[in-house]
Amino acid sequence: MSRDGAKYLAALLLFGSNGIVASGIALPSHQIVLLRTFLGALSLAALVVLGRGAGPIFQHPRQAGALAVSGAALGVGWLFLFEAYRLVGVSVASLAYYCGPVIVMILSPFLFAERLGAAKVAGIVSAVCGASLVVAQGGGKMDALGLLLGALSAVMYAAMVTFSRRSPDIQGLAAASVQLVASFAVVAAYQLVRTLLSPAEAGETLSCLAQVDWGAVLTLGLVNTGLGCYLYFSSIGTLPVHRVAIWGYLEPLSAVALSAVALGEA
Repeated sequence: MSRDGAKYLAALLLFGSNGIVASGIALPSHQIVLLRTFLGALSLAALVVLGRGAGPIFQHPRQAGALAVSGAALGVGWLFLFEAYRLVGVSVASLAYYCGPVIVMILSPFLFAERLGAAKVAGIVSAVCGASLVVAQGGGKMDALGLLLGALSAVMYAAMVTFSRRSPDIQGLAAASVQLVASFAVVAAYQLVRTLLSPAEAGETLSCLAQVDWGAVLTLGLVNTGLGCYLYFSSIGTLPVHRVAIWGYLEPLSAVALSAVALGEA
């Protein structure tokens, strides 16, 4: 296995535990996403600045813009996904989110000039069928809004992967930092609008923050998001789309297993 392949698999395992870690944080889903993107963006941006690795970002502004769009899609997708966690459970939400690779696979001949051979199609069909069987057997809360949000998070996943591959000259830590900073900016703007529309919510948030499990918040922000996104974004740009799509099902697989063991979900 290549180094990038190993980094991608490690990132998927970290992401698979997101719902488990988030379940221990007593905050609304959008505030959890705000904290994780802030901590993740802060950690990666600090590493880029200290390591003086920001050069490619300024040398290739169009590619940096594509990464920013990718990051914005990631942030919006996380808003949808974490709310879906609450409405339909970790396992069902994760599996809905990973309809995203199917969208990427379908579009790959048009966007990336990658041929869809029989083996690739068989692999993705097998993964989707397996995911469907898990949902059917596991049951769970089939809330219509939760399923819709899970589906929308899948669309955002596809947008994230598509735009992240348009930056061949910005890789590794620099790419991940641009994407996470953009994710944080989008989520922060959403939170600002919510606060302006409902000022009372800001007071409730402050009271909740005083009692929140900061160990879980730091784990989600620094490890699952900061480290996870570095491993993820520094690898997917170099891997074939079909491999990103099919291997990506390790994340919902691990999420289902962990939610059964840690949360007692069916």
